[in-house]
Amino acid sequence: MFIGRENELRFLEDKYHEKKAQLIVLYGRRRIGKTETLREFCKGKPHLFFSCTQSTDRVQLAKFSKRILREDIPAKQYISGFADWEKAFRAILDLPYGDKKKLVVIDEFPYMCKGNRSIPSVLQNLWDMEFKESNVMIILCGSAMSFIEKELLAEKNPLYGRATGIYKMNEMGFYDSARFFPDYPEEEKVLAYAVLGGVPHYLNQFSPELSVAENIKRNILTKGSVLYSEVEFLLHQELRETSIYNSIIEAVALGNTKLNDISQKSLVEDTSKTSVYLKNLIELGIVKREFSVDAGTKEKANTSRGRYRLTDNFFRFWYTFGFANLSQLEDGDAEGVYEYLVAPALHEFASLTFEDVCKEFVRELQKKNALPFRYTQMGRWTGRTTVRDQEAEKGFGMAETEIDLLAIGRGAKEYLVGECKFKRSPFSYSEYLDTVAKLAPLKEKAKFWYALFSESGFDERIKAEARKLEELYLYDLKTIVNLKR
Repeated sequence: MFIGRENELRFLEDKYHEKKAQLIVLYGRRRIGKTETLREFCKGKPHLFFSCTQSTDRVQLAKFSKRILREDIPAKQYISGFADWEKAFRAILDLPYGDKKKLVVIDEFPYMCKGNRSIPSVLQNLWDMEFKESNVMIILCGSAMSFIEKELLAEKNPLYGRATGIYKMNEMGFYDSARFFPDYPEEEKVLAYAVLGGVPHYLNQFSPELSVAENIKRNILTKGSVLYSEVEFLLHQELRETSIYNSIIEAVALGNTKLNDISQKSLVEDTSKTSVYLKNLIELGIVKREFSVDAGTKEKANTSRGRYRLTDNFFRFWYTFGFANLSQLEDGDAEGVYEYLVAPALHEFASLTFEDVCKEFVRELQKKNALPFRYTQMGRWTGRTTVRDQEAEKGFGMAETEIDLLAIGRGAKEYLVGECKFKRSPFSYSEYLDTVAKLAPLKEKAKFWYALFSESGFDERIKAEARKLEELYLYDLKTIVNLKR
């Protein structure tokens, strides 16, 4: 069963039904579900779907020729194949699809270009001279994001300005990911997302009939399972110096978020080299560089600023629990690793992911116009602010602190302050006071609302406060998880 990707399919359908010719570039990191989405889109439509391989140009051309000639085009003179790519691509115009668009998908297009660097130029010439005035829709798909962004779409490259649509596919969000496990209780849905993220290939490895714990043991920690070797396979496919990348990813997974800390933990002494490695991981969609939601352009341009975080939940899980205990897993002790190392820490591990779930919840509320104002920015906030301090003279002091979720309205005159608690005890009134205190100095300049998100509900004093204050919103786990059901 195909799950999710409604936005991507709607985008492609809209382009398909437009009267003009379409040249679409759809790309994203490996395992994200590009091929499956394109095949779903092609259902019920006459189409040609060609998957490129890592082969020589001559072999690639022969395979493409064979595939297009299967469509019974009037090109009997080419029965043994096309002599060059220009003739092969031009045959798209002869596809026997009547008044329907001549839909052609070229999957892993970068492989084709690697074998023959002139292919983008060939396509550009055909597009300018013939295709753009024809009833065609050509979709170029690829996983090599750096190639697509820096070579295929960049200025001064042949196809620059020709694409009629460019779509970068990202991981699924929490709500689509949760649909893979419809019968899980709310907590298990969050835990599964914390372990697997929104990558369909990973989600499909878990059985919805098994608990998260049993799935982790059988489908991640057991040698021979697909996910057991997934990280190593992907890194070897995409990168050299995998031992260094392993050290850097592990450092980030274990909570080292600043450049200097990552360098020290991974034993890469030169921070400039660490920065390059991190940049490559960012391009692969494994790591992201995160700033406070109110950070300016100057701060973001400073290479030593910002915090690094793994965007791929499964990578974070593997480097937290699998990679560090690989020798025990190689010995077949999946049960022991889970019982003594994973189980005691899994709930706390998922707390960071719960913040992402809450952010997605707020985004959905904005779409429904269910927030007190429309925000223009939302994210984590970091800085110096007021905190409760029993030793300080009025019970408060200044310190470095964070806000899990800060949504800022137009002109920074409205703020929604969010605090997320994924723990087995209720959100306490003292924790609420801590949240209120954090941005107290700004209260004279702006209007504030508060959103508290809690796995285990709220104590009675917060509930009483929420009944009195219209600017205080309380969201429990059931409300958050079931928003889109």
